[in-house]
Amino acid sequence: MKTLIKKAIYILPVAVLLFACGGKEKKKEAVEEVATEASKTKQLAIEKPQLTFGFIKLTDMAPLAIAKEKGFFEDEGLFVSVEAQSNWKNVLDRVIDGQLDGSHMLAGQPIAAGAGFGRQAELVTPFSMDLNGNGITVSNDVWSKMKPNVPKDADGKPIHPIKAEALKPVIDEYKSNGKAFKMGMVFPVSTHNYEIRYWLAAAGIHPGMYTAENVQGQIDAEVLLSVTPPPQMPATLEAGTIYGYCVGEPWNQQAVFKGIGVPVTTNYDIWKNNPEKVFVMTKKFVEDNPNTAIAVTKALIRAGKWLDDPANRAEAVKILAMSQYVGAPEAVLANSMTGTFEFEKGDKRSMPDFNVFYKYNATYPFYSDGIWFLTQMRRWGQIPEAKPADWYASTIKDIYRPDIWKKAADLLVAEGQIPAGDVPTTDGYKPATADFIDGTTYDAKDPIGYINSFKIGNKD
Repeated sequence: MKTLIKKAIYILPVAVLLFACGGKEKKKEAVEEVATEASKTKQLAIEKPQLTFGFIKLTDMAPLAIAKEKGFFEDEGLFVSVEAQSNWKNVLDRVIDGQLDGSHMLAGQPIAAGAGFGRQAELVTPFSMDLNGNGITVSNDVWSKMKPNVPKDADGKPIHPIKAEALKPVIDEYKSNGKAFKMGMVFPVSTHNYEIRYWLAAAGIHPGMYTAENVQGQIDAEVLLSVTPPPQMPATLEAGTIYGYCVGEPWNQQAVFKGIGVPVTTNYDIWKNNPEKVFVMTKKFVEDNPNTAIAVTKALIRAGKWLDDPANRAEAVKILAMSQYVGAPEAVLANSMTGTFEFEKGDKRSMPDFNVFYKYNATYPFYSDGIWFLTQMRRWGQIPEAKPADWYASTIKDIYRPDIWKKAADLLVAEGQIPAGDVPTTDGYKPATADFIDGTTYDAKDPIGYINSFKIGNKD
């Protein structure tokens, strides 16, 4: 939406109307009041106003779509093109190569790029895009075999969270028949990979290890995990190539909608209020365009706040359903975006925090969140050698940039766009938490102790 044009169109009729009514003094006061509202955002000296950002067709790209459609980018003097990308590797390569100025990205991607796994580059994130938002879905056939192993409530409905213990007999059956059990995830350093591994390992099911020779991460695996781009997950499941997957929305709800699969758990149950995607730029871009980086972050924070107003979710669904954004049916998007989540067909449950874009300091890039990804890379062998505890802290501080977020947030407070109480007073670390499906306590200031607490995975 062309916000600057809209504001001009709005001001002009007000002025004409007041003039027609003959109240010259009132006309002057009213026009000044509207003009003040229009210039509420204090624009910085933008070094690069024309920008191109990338995204993958997932619900959690929403802050980018909203910042564009609601005019938050234009308020900052930014003219942004937002372009869908084919897969996560393409996203990473195009940001590194400068074809994109920034992008919606897996939180693990900038971290891996700076920690020695995969393509190396200096990438930074000043903004966390959301919390939660993923699910694990299995085929109808697998669900029919899991279901007898799942505890039921008094009404005969499955009791959630459903743990992977219910899947273990199914995997054993496949193994006894000489058949590998295959599941999909979206990328080797994605939250989805680590979440499905966490879920399986908590039940004693080995998801496999990475080595320099086995970049598929299938050493000693009882479940073979492979990469599938998010929008292709339902079709791959329907084709029988995989028997389940971990992906973000709307591709779990799409399986329910099409009647081809059943979500069995969400990442809210694996790690309550976990970080999901981030917005990423190169370190060079931020250094060359510091005001632009702050302005982009301001617009995205405003978008997150707008999204977390329940009154706006229906409009957000309509925007995301547009072909240039997620392009999924509104009914599928609304299943998770409006405070519910549907598991087995007809089993729709209240889940108000399935998609969080602003609450709980969701937009703040906590060092502790980034360190968790590093512990998982070490756990599964993507980081092959043990590291000292201070390596985790120093590595993440080159990538996660709460200093940029804080500059943006302070400006928004001064403009009256967000309350001062929404700016966390923190050293960048969350308190130790035990909100995991296996009860493990995570303390980012003790990453070695956390790694050594796991039943399956590397030990330091």
